[in-house]
Amino acid sequence: MAKLKLTLVRSVIGKPKKQKATIAALGLRKMNHSVEKEVSPQVQGMINKVKHLLTIEEV
Repeated sequence: MAKLKLTLVRSVIGKPKKQKATIAALGLRKMNHSVEKEVSPQVQGMINKVKHLLTIEEV
């Protein structure tokens, strides 16, 4: 399976609770924090909801 490297590049301050919860569910804690995730429909859906806060790289 493909892996994606997700990096939080925009702050979640002032964003709706759902977006903050989605960022936390992806495992991102603070600015410039990165995680690697396996591509799945669930993860892809979460990424689509907060893609304006992330940079996404294929690993």
